[in-house]
Amino acid sequence: MADEIELKLELSSADAERMLGSKLFADDAKTVKQVATYFDTGDHAVAKAGLSLRIRRTGDVRIQTIKADGPSAVGLFVRTEWERSVDSDTPHLDHTTPLPMMLGDAVDQIAPIFDVRVERRKWIMDEEGTSIEVVLDRGEVAAGDHLAPICEIELELKLGDPAALFGLARRIEAIVPVRLGVVTKSERGYRLIPAPQASIKALTIALPSDGSTADAFRHIVQSCIRQFRLNEDLLFETRDPKALHQARVAIRRLRSAFSIFKPMIGDAGAGLGEELRWLAACLGDVRDLDVLLGRAPSGALREQIAAARETAYDALFDILAGDRARAIMLNIVQFLAQSRWVDEDGFGAQPARLFATTVLARLRRRIKRRGRAIAGSDDEARHDVRKDAKKLRYASEFFGSLFSRKREQRRQKRFVAALEGLQDRLGTLNDLVTARDVMTRHGWIGQAGADALLPSDRGRKKLLQQADDAYDELFDTKRFW
Repeated sequence: MADEIELKLELSSADAERMLGSKLFADDAKTVKQVATYFDTGDHAVAKAGLSLRIRRTGDVRIQTIKADGPSAVGLFVRTEWERSVDSDTPHLDHTTPLPMMLGDAVDQIAPIFDVRVERRKWIMDEEGTSIEVVLDRGEVAAGDHLAPICEIELELKLGDPAALFGLARRIEAIVPVRLGVVTKSERGYRLIPAPQASIKALTIALPSDGSTADAFRHIVQSCIRQFRLNEDLLFETRDPKALHQARVAIRRLRSAFSIFKPMIGDAGAGLGEELRWLAACLGDVRDLDVLLGRAPSGALREQIAAARETAYDALFDILAGDRARAIMLNIVQFLAQSRWVDEDGFGAQPARLFATTVLARLRRRIKRRGRAIAGSDDEARHDVRKDAKKLRYASEFFGSLFSRKREQRRQKRFVAALEGLQDRLGTLNDLVTARDVMTRHGWIGQAGADALLPSDRGRKKLLQQADDAYDELFDTKRFW
């Protein structure tokens, strides 16, 4: 078994040609054609176990590889492998691999499910005590009649500091646009099999019970980056409002993570926080039009909103394709890889559960203090309470796995549900305020149909009462920490 540390970058096939023409890498690259067949059961028991199984053929040589997902799932991949030579296209699964133990009798149902066909070019970059293997893969994934292209660069550290991976990535980025890669080849194949997804929601974060605060921060940020990049790709492919919404949620969760962990990271992440704020605003401007369009009655005003929305999407795609937006996720991954966050008092080394308990209690107290008179507050004050509720909800989800006793888990679910209730009601009130601002900015106030998008006094009073009730329900709900 061996551990890999890789940085994955995605680019277009045309940009791959430009990179090759730049002479950044020598002309003596080793080039091979490879076909990798991936195996699983009909109900994907291998993938559900957190593993992938493949046999890769290079000429007459066949190598069987089982990979287990490590704690890092974003940008920097750290995985454990079981690898061996085989004589045929049938997997050899015995006690030296984890599959028989993890799958039991289901191991006999394993069969081919998709192929990955690539042309692979490989270089070794040796500089100043650092050795990096560079692999350029171009090809496709095939699952039955379904195909998906592949064009990606993998930088694998063989010797030296992981910072060298980012130095080389910057040199590549100076030549051609690249994006942080978060999808493995096996994931590309599995994504061809089920019905296409419109968006990707945040997955449950499983933090190790004995993990440190620094470990928790890395896990949480990696999960947020993955959610954003998956939805960003879907957004480019489908232009679906659901993908935009989940991309925006991922950025909000990232910003909350940087805020929650500020006692540990201090001002080290301030520049990244400002970039995330800028990106959130870009996504938010378009999301506001999506929400307004979803509430607009048919007619001339709706057509104007729809046209403005399309223009906003075009502008957003230009922003996301630009250097500034593309660099954000790579910069955050570099920040994770190179920072230590352990001050002289050992803050980052303290148990994550202890840190989580302190943070959750502090955020709850803030909402209790600020939200006592929601109905009588002004819009800005209610918006502040909404942001606090959102941050407490994200923190409750981030740290939920650290409170694993049955009673804690039951209370955690009820607590998050109560938070969602308050957040939803405050969100509806905020949407009405935002709707007026958006319509004023576009000159739509006073047009036919505009009144339907603005709150009546009676409707607003009802929403305020519901928000008050949700506040009371939250503080009637027992804490889980």
